[in-house]
Amino acid sequence: MSLLAGDEYASRFREGLEDGDGYEDEDEDGDGEVAQLEAAAGGDAEKTVPLTREDKKAMALLIVLYIIQGVPLGLAMETLPFLLRERLSYSKIAIFSLCSYPYSLKLLWSPIVDAWYFPSVGRRRSWIIPTQTILASLMLWMSFNVQTFLDNALDHIYVLTVVFTSLVVIAATQDIAVDGWSLTLLSRENLSYASTCQTVGLTIGWLMSFTVFLALNSEAFSARWGTPILTLGAYFRFWSIACYGVTLWLVLVQKERKEALSDDETSIISVYKSIWSVSRLKSVRSFLMIHLVAKISFAANDSATALKMVEKGLGKEDFALAALLDFPIQIVFGFFVARWSRGDRPLRPWLWAYWPRFVFAFLAAVIVWKFPPPPITAGFFAFVIVFRSFGEMASTTQFVCIGAFHARISDPVIGGTYITLLNTVSNLGSTWPRFFVLRAIDYFSIATCQVDGDLTAKGVECVSEEGKALCSAAAGTCVMERDGYYITTGICLVVGLLFLVAYIIPTGKRLQALPLTRWRVAI
Repeated sequence: MSLLAGDEYASRFREGLEDGDGYEDEDEDGDGEVAQLEAAAGGDAEKTVPLTREDKKAMALLIVLYIIQGVPLGLAMETLPFLLRERLSYSKIAIFSLCSYPYSLKLLWSPIVDAWYFPSVGRRRSWIIPTQTILASLMLWMSFNVQTFLDNALDHIYVLTVVFTSLVVIAATQDIAVDGWSLTLLSRENLSYASTCQTVGLTIGWLMSFTVFLALNSEAFSARWGTPILTLGAYFRFWSIACYGVTLWLVLVQKERKEALSDDETSIISVYKSIWSVSRLKSVRSFLMIHLVAKISFAANDSATALKMVEKGLGKEDFALAALLDFPIQIVFGFFVARWSRGDRPLRPWLWAYWPRFVFAFLAAVIVWKFPPPPITAGFFAFVIVFRSFGEMASTTQFVCIGAFHARISDPVIGGTYITLLNTVSNLGSTWPRFFVLRAIDYFSIATCQVDGDLTAKGVECVSEEGKALCSAAAGTCVMERDGYYITTGICLVVGLLFLVAYIIPTGKRLQALPLTRWRVAI
């Protein structure tokens, strides 16, 4: 959620306090502030105000806007790496993976999106209309060129990276504006549905660009069901037209409610000062460091295991199906974890879940090592689905619990600035290792070219695209002598374990025990 939008969210809860929904008591640890906000939010929840027709229309619009956002994100972060793996080495895919970084860094320009706008157009429409127009135009252009880029991926890897980086930046900017608009589109009593709209919309867009597209793009799926193959160009063209249509609706039909804003609510400088003030707190610095190193253990598993399984013979559409089946498990299990994470120690289950997730990362490498040759049997595929499901449970536990801790320690006076900073660094902790992991896999790999079964072509390695091309020209076969995936996984697990034992566990326990006053910014 955008920064100033988050501040509005807190201020609208404070309106409930003025109406008498909160408590007057405050304790010296600052729990009184949190209790007031919880009372305001909880009081509204207990009234169970039914959704009005306007709220339902607003929710439908928000879901559509989030779907549009999820489509390019799913393509950039999930689908394209699968398509490129058939054509490129891991080192080249590492370059492409850089396109996902801007989404984790949108905190840097979020205050600008919140503060600069045309009053005649509307605070949020001023950004949503142009960003979606640019997004649709870029997707339309890609629909005529993307197949050429993919067929000659080695020559166009930097073009693909720049284009998809642009798509991600545009989607991130649209996300900031839509997050803020949700706070005025929905009534105050039903603001809690904003996160529901975001979850549903992003998930639909993501799954359509990943699961649905990979299935319809598969020759095996097409032959099995008698459907034409959906090309990436046609997929881009469809969503370009859909994006133009939604944007036209926003221009001609959907209007935006005018907001009465104070100088503080539109001050970019004040927000950046708040970010700096929060980041200077010793407790926050320690917690941000945990975020940056906590996911090193799982970096190889998260970045490369799926690609390795496809490389070993698992169909892209089958893996996409496994990811689809994980979704209801995440939703249902997340509900129970949310109840488990209540209380003053939400980091405890987060630390507990670290160990099974660590074990699953190790076992994933073992499964890749023992992966059977194709065709993959139904029994083994079912085993992969069950294994992934247990891994997702551990991941969901950590995700929900860390979010609960963010909500607990965030200073309500600053509102969205605080929690957005925490979420941004948490996302960055998942993103930054990916480039280095993919590069390391090729660095540690050794593959040689064998001609006529036993003659090894000296000086020809089969890791890079150039080496594979030379080997193919010599009528040879590339033979993997050492797969860098296993070495990289081992390094990630060892380094992550050292951080876990030496820093994450002791620091996490210490931070969890701190009073809320240690997380507050002096204003």
